[in-house]
Amino acid sequence: QVQLVESGGGLVQPGGSLRLSCAASGSILRIDAMGWYRQAPGKERELVATITSSGTTNYADSVKGRFTISRDNAKNTVYLQMNSLKPEDTAVYYCNADIVTFSTFVFHAYWGQGTQVTVSS
Repeated sequence: QVQLVESGGGLVQPGGSLRLSCAASGSILRIDAMGWYRQAPGKERELVATITSSGTTNYADSVKGRFTISRDNAKNTVYLQMNSLKPEDTAVYYCNADIVTFSTFVFHAYWGQGTQVTVSS
């Protein structure tokens, strides 16, 4: 079994910052790409940022220059530093990871439960 547990969401004023964390645990053999997605009310889930196991990153145009994704492979954890937050960043943020477990030996995409980020004055 694998679990992704997110933390760090909350309410912040426009222009503020938040740092999200997502820790993977369980019978993990290997983690490939990790990433963050978000879903605003009435909208489809969209990619925010991804990072490969070697550190190559990819960002949605809407967050480039404001958000930074990073990971600690020793801790099986991915982070999202969000700066200069805007009201349109309000959404539930989900962690995603491609993980090989000791039971399956194939990559499978796992999702966290989501953490709410609200940007409002």
